[in-house]
Amino acid sequence: MHGGPPAERSTWKATPRLVLRSGLRIGTFAVIMLAILLVSSGRTDWVMAWVYIGVFAALSATGSTILALSNPELMAERRQIKAEAKDWDKVLAPLVTVYVPLAVWIVAGLDIRHRWSARIPVELQLATLGVAVAGSLLAMWAMRSNRFFTLICRIQRERGHTVVTSGPYRYVRHPAYLGGITFNLATPLILGSLWGLIPAGVLLCLFVLRTTLEDRTLRQELNGYADYTQRVRYRLLPGIW
Repeated sequence: MHGGPPAERSTWKATPRLVLRSGLRIGTFAVIMLAILLVSSGRTDWVMAWVYIGVFAALSATGSTILALSNPELMAERRQIKAEAKDWDKVLAPLVTVYVPLAVWIVAGLDIRHRWSARIPVELQLATLGVAVAGSLLAMWAMRSNRFFTLICRIQRERGHTVVTSGPYRYVRHPAYLGGITFNLATPLILGSLWGLIPAGVLLCLFVLRTTLEDRTLRQELNGYADYTQRVRYRLLPGIW
């Protein structure tokens, strides 16, 4: 029999629609981000803001496509997944993905408008952009390696959830969070704002908290994860934590 079970074939047929809807959401979000940066800065000629949004949109579209291709059923069940999220992640997930990054963009824009920070060399901004791209690629590698990858914390018992030990999970237990932290800490410097590092620091703390809570949940509820933590000892940074 070819093509897999009927439910699987149906999900794969829906994948192009999922990718299209995701692309529309990302495009809309990118336009909103750009508007926030330009309005808060009072400038339409802020070159690094345009560059940042372009890179962000391209990386987001790539990551979303990877997730849709590797986990189309999870993309299709977005509402159900949100309902099954842990209570603590229902609070933390929107904070780390929307609200605190929003604060970073606003502060960076105001910094540019009022010139609170010393000028950051363009060379450093571009180098930091490279670091941000590397962080995003790490997150994409995690998505591609983990067929149970989701944007919220839940145990996928209906899919036979097991511990993933391949790809970047051989080195740290939460590589996607490391990638997200890298991208978000780089953002203020890409935009030329030292003051933006303040909300970015808050975001770092929230990521660390979310990593801690997710790691505890997986230890308690996912078979084999406790043994995995003995082999891969570090959550985010090898040799540190």
